[in-house]
This record gives sequence, structure tokens and C-alpha cells, in this order.
Amino acid sequence: MYVVIFRATTDQLDNEYSQVAAKMRELALQQFGCLEFHAVCEGTQEVALSYWPDEASILAWKCHAEHQLAQQLGRERWYRDYRVEIAHIGRSYRFDGTQPA
Repeated sequence: MYVVIFRATTDQLDNEYSQVAAKMRELALQQFGCLEFHAVCEGTQEVALSYWPDEASILAWKCHAEHQLAQQLGRERWYRDYRVEIAHIGRSYRFDGTQPA
């Protein structure tokens, strides 16, 4: 499994940003194999984590025409800067609250 870490400094976010972001999340999850997607904003800082089964899925997502248009709009209108990191998850575990400590 892989994680894509997207960190950005935002500019003015508007209704169109919210609509585009929701559409991109839905597209990634439904058509490109994204397993999970989480995003948070604090002030002008945005962090999004998306989890993927393989690098091929990430590349297909990056190259998709609608996503490329969204990236262009982001650079032109909504982000001052951003950084993308892709990492392989070598191990993962969780506590779900149903097991005794």
C-alpha cells in the first residue's frame, strides 16, 4: 500500500474549490482505486492523505485529464504552494476499541 501526502498553503478558497475537491475525491475513490482519502485544513495549511494499492493507480490518477485540470486551477487560483510526497507503507496496524487493552 502507498500513501500520497499532499501539503499546501492555500489562498482564497471559494465554492468552486469545494465542488472541485469533492468531485476529485469521489473520482479517485470510485474510478482510480483510492482506498481512503482524508483532508484537514488549519488556517492556510491543508494536508490530504490518500491511500492507494500501488504506484500504477497513483500515476493513472495523476495523469487523468479532469485531475490535471483541477491541478492547473489549484496552481492558478487556490494554492500559494504545495508539496506531494509518495511513500510505501511497509507495516500498518490499528486498535479499533473492541479489543481489551
